[in-house]
Amino acid sequence: MEQLRANAKEEILSRIRNALRDVPADEKPEQMTTERNYHTHTSQSHEEVVQLFVSRLEDYNAGVHRIQKVEISDTVAMLVKEYSLSQLVMPADIPQKWVPDDLLALRDQQNRLTNEQIGESNSVVLTACAVAIAQTGTIVLDGGPLQGRRVLSLLPDYAFCVVREDQIVGLVPEAVAYLNDTVTKQHQPITFISGPSATSDIELSRVVGVHGPRHLDVLLVS
Repeated sequence: MEQLRANAKEEILSRIRNALRDVPADEKPEQMTTERNYHTHTSQSHEEVVQLFVSRLEDYNAGVHRIQKVEISDTVAMLVKEYSLSQLVMPADIPQKWVPDDLLALRDQQNRLTNEQIGESNSVVLTACAVAIAQTGTIVLDGGPLQGRRVLSLLPDYAFCVVREDQIVGLVPEAVAYLNDTVTKQHQPITFISGPSATSDIELSRVVGVHGPRHLDVLLVS
């Protein structure tokens, strides 16, 4: 087995060396100019962008709830009751006014919540997001305000995400440009969420909840 691994490693390295044979040894990637002829900004109106985002989410079987900011707590309470949940886990900086009064709420103060607490079967995570992409129906978390650490959005079976309409961009390149500082300066991990977690890796049979929450509800705040 070790010999097979060594042979595979050498084959990979050999192919890399062969591919780079014409590249000067002192050349750096940032010195190269790459043509980017794709669209970098949408031509749609903002309302069209929002509608496309909603449509994509619905295609993914995510719940979409278009609400006002003052309705966040009531919407969370309604969904918790609908799913028969009893515990809310959330980043430490989630506003208290988002949290229903009669619900057990665990804040991840100084990252002290254990994986067991976060992943309890009766738990739901409540976060906000960094940006959302209409083109792909994707919500992006970058560890910024109201988002918490990455594990919070991966372990619970249920996820509620608050997305403001003004956070929705039309195209993927717009979101990538927005996230540039997160990657180059803050070095934070980025999580892309396109509907409830699902995979068809094994015999092309769709299975939900393998890599993250099985249920996603988006609280879309106008």
